[in-house]
Amino acid sequence: MAHATHANAALTPRARLKLARLIVDQGWGIPRAAERFDVSWKTAKKWADRYEAEGPAGMFDRSSRPHHLPNRTPAPVVRKIVHLRWKQRLGPVEIADRLGMQSSTVYAVLRRCRLNRLTHIDRATGEPIRRYEHERPGDLIHVDVKKLGRVPDGGGWRYLGRQQGKRNRHVTAAKTGGPRSKWGQPLMGTCYLHTVIDDHSRVAYVEAHDDETKETAAAVLRNAVAWFAERGVTVQRVLSDNGGAYRSYLWRDTCAELGITPKRTRPYRPQTNGKIERFHRTLVEGWAFKKFYNSESARLAALRGWVHEYNHHRPHSAIGKQAPITRLDNLLGHHS
Repeated sequence: MAHATHANAALTPRARLKLARLIVDQGWGIPRAAERFDVSWKTAKKWADRYEAEGPAGMFDRSSRPHHLPNRTPAPVVRKIVHLRWKQRLGPVEIADRLGMQSSTVYAVLRRCRLNRLTHIDRATGEPIRRYEHERPGDLIHVDVKKLGRVPDGGGWRYLGRQQGKRNRHVTAAKTGGPRSKWGQPLMGTCYLHTVIDDHSRVAYVEAHDDETKETAAAVLRNAVAWFAERGVTVQRVLSDNGGAYRSYLWRDTCAELGITPKRTRPYRPQTNGKIERFHRTLVEGWAFKKFYNSESARLAALRGWVHEYNHHRPHSAIGKQAPITRLDNLLGHHS
């Protein structure tokens, strides 16, 4: 086991051992040995005594932490702090006010319990986050649908303002004869992005469609499995939410035909499919709303390039800041 030497130590553990052996094993006097190593008489005696009592293992620095902490926060109070943090997600100042103590003390307890950051716990339940990652590409893929309002010709309200965006919606609806709401407002419709994420590598596959029916979902799964197969990845399991398309017999039969085990998340628990939820946020910020698009077709034309950038070039923080495609090494036979 490696031991760190104090930054201000006069001697390294190896030099301490030489000093101690001169005194204990070879009979040198303490003043002579201290002068030889340019240290004080007290320092030379300390290492000689420690060598005599503990041997070479005693030449390493000891922790300066006291053996007894009389002012440490009592365990019952720690439990109250942890309970308020987990169950109510309160900050140090609020917890300190409720318990009648200093906020700095509360923060110290939260740090010691690894609860000082809310990213360490599930915001919805207050329970510790259980992170997982499957060992090999294809062991599990996540599927879901991200819905986005279509961009009217001339651009949408996010960049042009609500007044101009509304005007563009009316013009586009008039040209296409699109549906209208019961108040007569033009409906631009919805773009359904069927997304697939490999759990191990975070490599993404995306298709844009006009619906989220079971037929479309099954077709996307077939295409995604074929796309991954071309890159040396065999899909074993698929995780989806409890949407109608994924509860259908067609989805079950398609999975059986492809040799895939279908799995579904717990109801009302989107955190179970958190990897693809996080990808959707990246997708929206990096592509859908990142810049001005003057039409829906212009935005969709940019989708393929963005997905390629995400897979091949964008560093992913969850996998050591590497591009996801670098983890698809089945072609090299690493996982076969």
